[in-house]
Amino acid sequence: MHSIDKDPAPPSTLLALAEVRALAELLQSIQATPLLRLAPRGDGHPVLVLPGFLASDLSTVLLRRFLKHRGYTVHAWDLGRNLGPNAAVEEGLRERLVDIVREHGRKVSIIGWSLGGVYAREIAREAPQLVRQVITLGSPIAVGPKSTNAWQIFERLSGQSVDEVAQEYVERLRQPVEGVPSTAIFSKSDGIVAWRGCLEADGPLRQNIRVRGSHCGLGHNLSVLFIIADRLAQAEGAWKPFVPRAPLSFLLPGGDHHRRLASA
Repeated sequence: MHSIDKDPAPPSTLLALAEVRALAELLQSIQATPLLRLAPRGDGHPVLVLPGFLASDLSTVLLRRFLKHRGYTVHAWDLGRNLGPNAAVEEGLRERLVDIVREHGRKVSIIGWSLGGVYAREIAREAPQLVRQVITLGSPIAVGPKSTNAWQIFERLSGQSVDEVAQEYVERLRQPVEGVPSTAIFSKSDGIVAWRGCLEADGPLRQNIRVRGSHCGLGHNLSVLFIIADRLAQAEGAWKPFVPRAPLSFLLPGGDHHRRLASA
């Protein structure tokens, strides 16, 4: 069973500096547009995409465009720049989810990048009846904020101590979201979030998938786009663990990258 007894240290300075790889990953995905046309198409259900800390909907443009081309009805979060958790964000996301469900009459899949994935899981925890599945990209779902390289920035911007803010919700975040299929995509070379803190706990309907790449490139990483398309293309209520197929199987690390954590 996956568990963390003590929060891991944030990624090293070397890994943090290596986040410049994200630009190369973006260029790779743009160049591989013909290959991305091989990704599974979906059934048109609504998908909500949430950006990471300090990012806005601009950061998820490529991901949302890709999903639109795969046949989904895609929604940005429309809440400006993500400056961290607060009451306005929480209420705004609740209203956003309800509005999308009312508009389409269908459950919503939610994709959250980094801190956006934390929000995605909390929305699903509050309203599992409205959420089809959750996909997190390098999200600190199992650790406190000091296992990331972003906590000092949060303190400078907010004037708050992360220890005080985290006190309210970290223990809740560590608890898995029951009844909602959840996929955690992570990279061991993540330069922003300690990768062990990005893993879902053992249990049914949960899976961790390892990719190669940077944290800041996860939203446009070629492997990640294929994995997201595969997960979203599953029929509602028929979630199965991810099994990589060519050409994606050649792009992923070996070992436990597609290990399902428990039987459904």
